[in-house]
Amino acid sequence: MNILPGDLRFGAGQPVKRLEDQRLLTGKGQFIDDKPEEGALWLHVLRSPHAHARIVSIDTSVAGGMPGVTAVYTGADLVRDDIGTIPTLTIFMRPDGKPMTVPPRRLLAHEIVRYAGEAVAAVVASTRAQAHAAAEAIAVDYEVLPAVVDPVAAVKPGAPVVWPEAPDNIVGAMSYGDAGKVAEAFAKAAHVVELDLVSQRLVPSAMEPRSTIAEIEKKTGRLLLHVQSQTPASTRDVLAGAVLKRPLDSVRVLVGDIGGGFGQKTNLYPEDGIVAYAATKLNRKIRWRGDRTDEFVGGTHGRDLTSTAAFALDDKGKVLAYRVRSIGCTGAYSSGAANIIPLVLGPFVQTGVYDLPLVHFEVKTVMTNTAPVGAYRGAGRPEAVFIVERLFDAAARQIGMDPRAIRKANYIKPAQLPYTNAAGQVYDSGAFAHMLDRAVKLADWDGFAARKRAAKKKGLLYGRGLTSYIEWTGGRAHTEKVSLHATAQGRVILHSGTMAMGQGLQTTYTQMISDTLGIPMDRIDVVQGDTDLATGFGSVGSRSLFVGGTAVAVSSNDLIQKAREKASNVLETSIEDIEYRDGVLTVVGTDRRISLFEIAEKESGARLSVDSEGEVDGPSWPNGTHICEVEIDPETGVSRVVRYTTVDDVGVAVNPMLVTGQIHGGVAQGIGQALYEGVAYDAEGQLLTASYQDYCIPRADDIPPIEVTLDGSAPCRTNPLGAKGCGESGAIGGPPCVTNGVMDALAEIGIKQLNTPLTPQKIWQAIRDAKAG
Repeated sequence: MNILPGDLRFGAGQPVKRLEDQRLLTGKGQFIDDKPEEGALWLHVLRSPHAHARIVSIDTSVAGGMPGVTAVYTGADLVRDDIGTIPTLTIFMRPDGKPMTVPPRRLLAHEIVRYAGEAVAAVVASTRAQAHAAAEAIAVDYEVLPAVVDPVAAVKPGAPVVWPEAPDNIVGAMSYGDAGKVAEAFAKAAHVVELDLVSQRLVPSAMEPRSTIAEIEKKTGRLLLHVQSQTPASTRDVLAGAVLKRPLDSVRVLVGDIGGGFGQKTNLYPEDGIVAYAATKLNRKIRWRGDRTDEFVGGTHGRDLTSTAAFALDDKGKVLAYRVRSIGCTGAYSSGAANIIPLVLGPFVQTGVYDLPLVHFEVKTVMTNTAPVGAYRGAGRPEAVFIVERLFDAAARQIGMDPRAIRKANYIKPAQLPYTNAAGQVYDSGAFAHMLDRAVKLADWDGFAARKRAAKKKGLLYGRGLTSYIEWTGGRAHTEKVSLHATAQGRVILHSGTMAMGQGLQTTYTQMISDTLGIPMDRIDVVQGDTDLATGFGSVGSRSLFVGGTAVAVSSNDLIQKAREKASNVLETSIEDIEYRDGVLTVVGTDRRISLFEIAEKESGARLSVDSEGEVDGPSWPNGTHICEVEIDPETGVSRVVRYTTVDDVGVAVNPMLVTGQIHGGVAQGIGQALYEGVAYDAEGQLLTASYQDYCIPRADDIPPIEVTLDGSAPCRTNPLGAKGCGESGAIGGPPCVTNGVMDALAEIGIKQLNTPLTPQKIWQAIRDAKAG
């Protein structure tokens, strides 16, 4: 971890309004679709209508002769040109001890299609409409093969096989803990609580659908890729090194504004690759813009974890052992993190904020004939926290304990920190019982009974949900590089490899630099999304502030130190006699001085620059307590969250207002997961929820006022800022909190378990069944 001078300031605690908003909200954003066409050709992708089929033949002759058509490409064309496949992490083993094996992810399917929506051919034409019309004229002869869409069914004997080299459809497996000791504890337990739980498949719903432009730079011959990417450097590396097989420095990735990412925009997609391929073949600017159906059928989905979980408890509610068996679905192909999400990231937090050392976790990843599953806000941690929090509520109900009391009986105590959990992860800081106590007071816990009675008079069921969550952040990359420049024009410019996509990074980085250097914020520029200027790890896993921000803090200090060295030479004194303050370097005790920007004027290129690296000691562990209240109309099954209170430990909050906004957004997505959202395929692998007519996301009037309180009493110890990642926290605490609230309301009529999404139809039917029973 970087050790910085104690007198440096980092702008912590200031609720600065977002600097980005004036530009973004007045139509001055720099999104890909804002770029002028300038004679660009349009590309359209033809997708498979079948979930599993052999491609017998593709006839492109008619399409190739249609008006405006410049080129038509198939998978066979790309194979002939030695175009590579999109890689994934192949670091796991199968249950039989053999290395994992997955089908190659091609830009266009070759010989076999493995899910409905897989790209089969691409047409390039003068207009988007012409490309679309020509794609419809491509004649593809398919031999339809059996498909499997349910990951649980996929591992049963006789199930259709997605990839012949994995005849049981299992990609990889991991286990944690001691099965024998856990079995002994269950045999002796006073209470055993078991639940079958599903974190259903979700479709990320960013405001801006994916889109791509590729062109060849006339002066240099380099390939320029304009793309929405949270990780520009790795996008460049995969495109250049793995797909196009050309030198990395021959490709420049440029990312402008991104209208939402949520992890979905982390990987290079086949559409990005085929646009780049077409640009290199035709030496023309090529553009592709996805519509919402492209996102539903061709983008990565999230979650999709099916689990059976159980607690063994003593008669006082202490958990003696914890057992989980899970199947994580990868879809037909493994996206970059498809296997690491359920096999590693989920188990990292599966014990939550509780002292549960005796565990046995078994997790398998399984292929199905469905769209690939990838990162989505939280990536494994929402699924894992959902399991442990649902079990605690079920256990409290079965034993007859207060849901607060059973959690307090199992919390990690402050004296146990730093604490190593069952997956070997070290929690550096936290005050878990304290967070619960604060949330209980702020949520008016004692007033719940009166609100429940009032709801009952209206004929409504009323319940309360409680969740204590913890989150692992860092993206397994604990360093980040930035460069900082002071220019002769009186500006300070930051180049960073992290990527803004709605978090407000321009604001937080600017206020940190402004506070440390004493330079007004309107004279600071934050530049991201250009692999020629910065090639850091990017923005995943809520790492941008606590890792990227550490690099910003280091660079500010480095720039001051370099400026002091330069000033000592100019002012002919020792560096120890140079004092820096608010952009001016002064010889202590004299009026001899020189400004930071005057020093820059004397430098090569008229700028004073430093390249810096920030390093943290490990992940950060944001955590907190969420409490909600839910009312249900038994006549319609409609659930409504009416109160929502959170207390969140994000360590030191650089900008509390932005953190609060991040938690609001995460909770909204958590409400969507609990009550509304769910991907559905039919038995043949057709996506039944391919638009917002069939896939429900929460609207503004579905979200209650969310009261967020930030608690900084346990600052992070793994980075010099004391900050903890916050971008995904709401999406981790939200789903179990709302689900626990609904199940609490339904418990009074004997309903013990339902799987999300808790839709009106599902609840209405459960109420009818309970009354009939």
